[in-house]
Amino acid sequence: MKKKRNYEIIKLLVVIIGLSGMLFSFKPVSKNSSKLTVEERIDSIVGAMTLEEKVAMLCGNTIFSSAGIQRLGITELHYTDGPFGVREDVEKHSFTPLRSITDSATFFPTGSALAATWNPALAYKYGTAIGEEARTRGKDILLGPAVNITRTPINGRTFEYFSEDPFLNARLTVGYISGVQDRGVVACVKHYAVNNQETNRGRIDVKMSERTLREIYLPAFKAAVQEAHVYTIMSAYNKFRGSYCAENDYLLNKILKNEWGFKGFVMSDWGGTNSTVNSALNGLDVEMGSKRYFTNALLEAVKKGEVPVSVIDEKVHRILRVNIFAHTKLIAADDDTIVSTRVHGKIAYEIASQSIVLLKNTANLLPLDFKKIKTITVIGDNATHHHAHGGFGAGVKAKYEISPLEGLKSKVGNNATIQYVKGYVPKFTPRKGRGYGREPINTPDSALLKEALEAAGKSDIVIIFAGNNHDIETEARDRKDLTLPFGQDELIKAIAAVNKRTIVVMVAGAPVDLTTTNNNCSTIVWSWFNGSEGGNALADILVGNVNPSGRLPFTFPAKLEDSPAHALNAFPGDSSVTYSEGILVGYRWFDTKNIKPMYCFGYGLSYTSFQYLGLAADKANYVSKDTIRVTVTVKNKGTRGGLETVQLYAGKPDSKITRATKELKAFKKVAIDAGKKTDVKLSVAVKDLAYFDEKQMKWVIEPGAYLLMVAASSQDVKGSVTVKVE
Repeated sequence: MKKKRNYEIIKLLVVIIGLSGMLFSFKPVSKNSSKLTVEERIDSIVGAMTLEEKVAMLCGNTIFSSAGIQRLGITELHYTDGPFGVREDVEKHSFTPLRSITDSATFFPTGSALAATWNPALAYKYGTAIGEEARTRGKDILLGPAVNITRTPINGRTFEYFSEDPFLNARLTVGYISGVQDRGVVACVKHYAVNNQETNRGRIDVKMSERTLREIYLPAFKAAVQEAHVYTIMSAYNKFRGSYCAENDYLLNKILKNEWGFKGFVMSDWGGTNSTVNSALNGLDVEMGSKRYFTNALLEAVKKGEVPVSVIDEKVHRILRVNIFAHTKLIAADDDTIVSTRVHGKIAYEIASQSIVLLKNTANLLPLDFKKIKTITVIGDNATHHHAHGGFGAGVKAKYEISPLEGLKSKVGNNATIQYVKGYVPKFTPRKGRGYGREPINTPDSALLKEALEAAGKSDIVIIFAGNNHDIETEARDRKDLTLPFGQDELIKAIAAVNKRTIVVMVAGAPVDLTTTNNNCSTIVWSWFNGSEGGNALADILVGNVNPSGRLPFTFPAKLEDSPAHALNAFPGDSSVTYSEGILVGYRWFDTKNIKPMYCFGYGLSYTSFQYLGLAADKANYVSKDTIRVTVTVKNKGTRGGLETVQLYAGKPDSKITRATKELKAFKKVAIDAGKKTDVKLSVAVKDLAYFDEKQMKWVIEPGAYLLMVAASSQDVKGSVTVKVE
């Protein structure tokens, strides 16, 4: 009781300090400065600065900080890599770790795992936890979330991003950013924009129609700005329509700042600035990763009249808005708001457990039945592999990471004996040509395979932990194809031949070729790079403590050539690439072209079954200002409680323009007890049925009939209703 009372006092003090801090966080520069609004205060500060001081704020002064002005009491801004954990501390002017004993953090599930939860409330929790850890470590700006669309399944950073759908991306983006910034840390949404491949990312010129840009690739960024009020945005490395994204007037000035009203600042990706005058005039505010363009060169450009002082002042205004937020929004702290606490571990666990997707269970091997199982053989490097580090780019110095084998041993306990054999090991050869990293060797290890076969043949059940790791899926390179590395297909086929009771658990952040696995095994579970608690979450799914509820956030093609960018030979390009598939990305392509995928967008099984009943719209006719509200009753027909993700798609069969067969417009994840039912209400604003008209350069609602489809996945429509828009 005493602790609770003290906590309430702390919260009250924090509110008082926070409000006063908004006006008193900087040294006074005028007699009545304490009575000024924040914007007036910023004007006052800028008026007191020299040109040299202003320019100094527009560039990183260390690897992960940008300058303040000490004489005016403006503190520097400290950055940290995200988006799935606070990066370990590094030297001031290099990425060399300091090897501190106080810079560990929670490893949170990566972006595709979060997307597989289909749960914006969990995205918010995710943001609050990672925001608390960043603030505790003294960081002002978290470099996340990463929200680029999954255009190709072999993009090296698919694991970091969310999904192939702009609506799902936007909902998760808003949740994540709101959580981070509610904890007093600035979020940085990235990479703006159309950064959908790692191949040639530093020079590729991306070209697409305006409609494609607006309908597919910008919605998550727009939601970040206009709904979540994100304070910073990171520009992408690539070019767009001939200009680098860090100096792209159309993206940065015309759309982001003028059309959307973005008030924060734009930073370059590290080393992603390519000019001085063009970058300064066309919307970049802070150069990070180098000091080549926005220090002395920018100062000289201003003195020569190539860059107006007013442009510099506007950039400083933006930086000061961010600085004020970062240094005055104090958050009440109790024993839980420190790095890698039990509370943060619980959040990581909840996300991981809701992300895991049951792809196949035809022999009902899951959940494990210990009345029939006394011996379990676990096979595969991914049973013990830790994924917090590896590959190129940011990792997490995880305080702990529970492996699948550790989690399984803990949950199985004395119910069965577990034997572990390696089965395969990651082996590589040097990569030829451009790009980071090494190529995997895809031949099986005969000695390890023999050992695994002997163990599998004597076991009641076999669990193979297969998939990728961060040396396969990594920033700075794309995969060559969807092939499982290290000879895993041969291993899976051979093991399934000697023991039909074989379960395959894929641990990866992006699609792989599941043909061999699907053809030889009755049971497939898809896990992810699932963070510190990933092993515990996965084990609870396998033993039945948790009913799986993950849904795929992108399409798994039967073969890579079925994916739109590859079907049209529109990837990767050399100096330029044209997104010739237009708006038909992911499931939009597969459904519209009637191409059967291996597993579709939104797909996932459960240990129970759900029935959809009585779909109805609230009325038959709507006008542009209306919101369409639909209701469907969902019944849990099984003997286990479970979570079901109810998805609402819209299509316009008689459209006069090119449209996808269906587009996701709403979804809701609901918990339903065994034998119970619930009414699920979903809504979509009529304006969100609009398409972007390139001639008029505006969103247009096409009148007529629309088909609203309630579904369990993009290809499992449970019911539909037609409404008219006048």
